[in-house]
Amino acid sequence: MSVVPAEVLPGSALAVEETVREAAELGPRARLWPALAAVYRAQLSRARVARIPLLFVATFQSIGIMILMRGVVDGGGEAQAVVAGSSVLVVAFVALNLLAQYFGQLRASGGLDHYATLPVPPAAVVLGAAGAYASFTVPGTVVTAVFGCVLFGLPFAHLWVLIAVIPLAGAALAGLGAALGLLAPRPELATLLGQLGMSAALLLGVLPADRMPEAVRFARDLLPSTYGVEAFARTFGPDPDWAFVLGDLAVCGVVGVVSLAVATWAYRRAAVR
Repeated sequence: MSVVPAEVLPGSALAVEETVREAAELGPRARLWPALAAVYRAQLSRARVARIPLLFVATFQSIGIMILMRGVVDGGGEAQAVVAGSSVLVVAFVALNLLAQYFGQLRASGGLDHYATLPVPPAAVVLGAAGAYASFTVPGTVVTAVFGCVLFGLPFAHLWVLIAVIPLAGAALAGLGAALGLLAPRPELATLLGQLGMSAALLLGVLPADRMPEAVRFARDLLPSTYGVEAFARTFGPDPDWAFVLGDLAVCGVVGVVSLAVATWAYRRAAVR
């Protein structure tokens, strides 16, 4: 007489397989906003430790550019463009350049696999990281704007518009930086693309537009940060046209939504490979 283990019986095998499947099932996916808040806090804590020296570099770089331009630009609309462009350049350095490097390294090191195993929506990962990097630019942008106003004798009355310029320009540039980092096949290429994007924000955002050739002005209009620069620069006038300011901010916001959507798609594409 032979004894057959219960596991080899057909009915028992089905029962064991069903039990294992039930045990392997993950819990329900986290909702978008709680997951977004968790990723945002984690990324902000990480950026606060690792990116403070780079934030100083971004701020000093923008202040140095304004000091150099002070010898060429005396005042008026050109000074307004220099101050606005230098302030938004801090956002471009962190939200575009550093975020492209971060996602490029995350993809190359297999860090996306870690996020893919968590029950977190892809949009929460992209938006949380982008929001943290954009938030991290606030001190440097404010310091640069205040210094520029003192240097060029511009009014301080409407600096509050940075409350809208920083998140909207930051969203547009962070979405672009995340997309570049996730779509680049190699981290070195992601770093290069981030550097090129920041250089474009420097050359096309800080220099006065009326001194540029027509082809360069067209390229300037394609840059997401341009509309944040224009909105901020318009507020330095004695009687700002708030309709144009709101229009520039609206364009910047739309570009931000589109760029973040592209970054979310790029994250899904990179995570499944």
